[in-house]
Amino acid sequence: MSALAAPDAPPRWSERLRWTLSDASVIARTNLTHWVRNPAAVLNLTLYPIVMVVLFGYVLGSAMNVAGGGDYREFLMPGMFSQTMAMGVMTTMTVVSLQTARGVTDRYRSTPISRPGVVLGRAFADIVNSVLELLILLACGLVAGWSWHRGIGDALAAVGLLLLLRFALIWVGIYLGLALTPEAASAAWLPLLPLTMLANTFVSPALLPGWLGAIAEWNPLSATVATCRMLFGNPGWQGDSWAAEHALTLAIGWPLLITLVFLPLSARRYRRLGG
Repeated sequence: MSALAAPDAPPRWSERLRWTLSDASVIARTNLTHWVRNPAAVLNLTLYPIVMVVLFGYVLGSAMNVAGGGDYREFLMPGMFSQTMAMGVMTTMTVVSLQTARGVTDRYRSTPISRPGVVLGRAFADIVNSVLELLILLACGLVAGWSWHRGIGDALAAVGLLLLLRFALIWVGIYLGLALTPEAASAAWLPLLPLTMLANTFVSPALLPGWLGAIAEWNPLSATVATCRMLFGNPGWQGDSWAAEHALTLAIGWPLLITLVFLPLSARRYRRLGG
């Protein structure tokens, strides 16, 4: 297929920005409308957090102990919040891959729409979905006995870090979705799940073999989990490595680095489709 001509961008940067944001909002509303009209997707968003809390909090958590005698569900929930944000990359990747295979992306590219606006609209839609999913998961945690024990400002800061992680991983999902077939995208959970487990999500890295513990400490997910536990006032672990002592720095730095790498890669991959 020959490359489609890109629409001419406005000459002034302010006009280009307004054009991009306007088109991004249209694309986001379109994606959200399709999601609302898909009962299976809505049901999955509703049931997934409930199933995860019951499975890990009650079934597996009944055999878990926390150092210092803390409640395991208090320890678990920040990890569950972070893992859910990380696993959202699967949704992004699958949807983008399907849209590319079905020609939806080509139709966008053949119309006078800002090309950055298309991928940005996808990111906006996924962030809205993630906010809803996180709210449901927070409610499930409160029902299960979890709570935050510091001020509302710290709790909102933790939620902001969780969404920052999700926003960064959206660009990973967009890039992989543009690069992979739907079949390959649907199988990507196999390497993704161990990456979310090999962190401080469910157990302290100190309980892992030395080399696995080191990997877990430097996992970007671990930084977000550790910082959220601190901000929520939930029990956690205190390692003596640089990563453990600077969890807040890494919780901000890792998502920014991932975004700086994969956002331009996603935009360039989109521009080169069909070339």
